Amino acid sequence: MSDTAASSVERIVVVGASAGGFSALQTIFSQLGSEFNFPILVCKHLGIGDEKGLVNVLAKRTGTTVLLSQDKLPMHNGCIYLAPGNYHLQVESRNTLSLSIDDRVCHSRPAIDVLFESAADAFGENVTAIVLTGANSDGAAGVRAVKEAGGKVVVQSPGSAEVKAMPKAAIKTGCADAILDLAGIADYLKQQ
Repeated sequence: MSDTAASSVERIVVVGASAGGFSALQTIFSQLGSEFNFPILVCKHLGIGDEKGLVNVLAKRTGTTVLLSQDKLPMHNGCIYLAPGNYHLQVESRNTLSLSIDDRVCHSRPAIDVLFESAADAFGENVTAIVLTGANSDGAAGVRAVKEAGGKVVVQSPGSAEVKAMPKAAIKTGCADAILDLAGIADYLKQQ
């Protein structure tokens, strides 16, 4: 775990993925490695128990700390936090994550919109939201919230997405600051 205390978290990156996201996340985080000094929160639509395999794969690919989020878990720079199956992952404060079992959003729990909206509330202009491949519109409302709070929005180019619906819905909001392929997203994060 990073030596940087949770209280020094100044900015975060939130990532949403659905169908095709397992491969997309591996690609981005393999290229990113451990070259980041902010927390990355990942909401991937998956079933209960499926998240452990993703945690293990991402930890091997990045060489950094990848954790399955827990309620009231403090955030640390240089770590990746994954939403557990059947729980919404939320940014409770600039230091702490929380989980909820509130109603599904876009038929999903965890839902990308819930994560993005809570991140926008807590971090304002200091949040970057990334929407990856997926088969529904989850993330579209969340990118609006991030943009309205002054944050940045990056969307996977539909042409590079395994499933185009989620990136297209995010782009349709008019909130995207950048539309990039997976290598471009990794490079973008290295410059943050």
